[in-house]
Amino acid sequence: MGSKGKGTAATYASAFLTAAGLKVCTVTSPGLRDDRDRIRLGGRSVSEKELASLAARLHAGIDVLPPSDGYLSPAGLFTLAGLLHARDTGADALVLEAGMGGRADEVSLFPPDVVALTPVFLEHADVLGGTAAEIAREKTAVAGPGTRAVLSAPQLPEVTDALRGGVEIVAAGGSGLASRLLPRGLGRVSAELGVVAARRLPGVQEPPAGRAEAVLGSVVLPGRLSWHPVPASATTVLIDSAIDRAGVAAALTAARERWGTIDHAVVCLPDHKDLDGAVAELGDLPVTFVRLPMPHLRFTRALPPAWDVVDAAAVTPESLATLGYRVLVLGTVYFTGLVLGVVDAPTRCLFSAAAPPRPAGSRA
Repeated sequence: MGSKGKGTAATYASAFLTAAGLKVCTVTSPGLRDDRDRIRLGGRSVSEKELASLAARLHAGIDVLPPSDGYLSPAGLFTLAGLLHARDTGADALVLEAGMGGRADEVSLFPPDVVALTPVFLEHADVLGGTAAEIAREKTAVAGPGTRAVLSAPQLPEVTDALRGGVEIVAAGGSGLASRLLPRGLGRVSAELGVVAARRLPGVQEPPAGRAEAVLGSVVLPGRLSWHPVPASATTVLIDSAIDRAGVAAALTAARERWGTIDHAVVCLPDHKDLDGAVAELGDLPVTFVRLPMPHLRFTRALPPAWDVVDAAAVTPESLATLGYRVLVLGTVYFTGLVLGVVDAPTRCLFSAAAPPRPAGSRA
């Protein structure tokens, strides 16, 4: 759980547990391209048939429940579906990514052995707390009496102070993994946190070095500084789920290191994200701003007058190709997932239990 990096932490925790010989079911929110990507076994998405079966069984179960004023969120529904799939498949370990997070999140109904808190900043302040410190305390409230460890990535000073006592900070390098097995950019701290959290799960044995190298070296993170060709064109997109100034700056750096120059940026940041920070970092770069048709996301803030504004339906392979050869795509995971679908990016398998290690220096 946290404000940023939850999916990366969940993926690396799942990959490490798989390398250690466990059958791992992972539930994340939202999906990368579609709902199949929310539930995975051994890093691989459920099939359409499996997802339909889970939905039918949950629907039948909900129909026989007594009337209630309670609310089950979509993320909570997928959490239940993931638990059902884990039971069906005989999974040894379950990795759950919190939705918004906090004691009211559905994941709190399943007392965790280990809690991992990714970087926290001021987001969902109207729901979780008025400061980053309050939000962090609310998120870690999912821990229960049986929780063996509460771990955290490095945090803002005020968050670190609020978590002092009972929360262990995982510093850079804390996973002990070679740099080549970790992602570039800001996601590295969350990846290391996920690995350390996986190690703390009761009964987990350290995987053989060769197997750890093979599985962790095969990890891919679509939508996290990932590069994709646009079909039927000479355009390449760099897609990153950056939602604050630091994330936008890191994505710009990665793009310029590879390309030298950026032709255009396509950005989608709802009102509660760090739009001001993104505007400052993007500067004079040509930008197209995309608004999503989702009722829970608001797009009312003023934009720079030079920015183009379009609806999500206007994002197509053809429209991306008109923006140049080197296009940077940034924004909320709902949007980066949409673009991953537009460019037909592979998202069904995030790591392979049998993959050979990557050659040194091959990680994007």
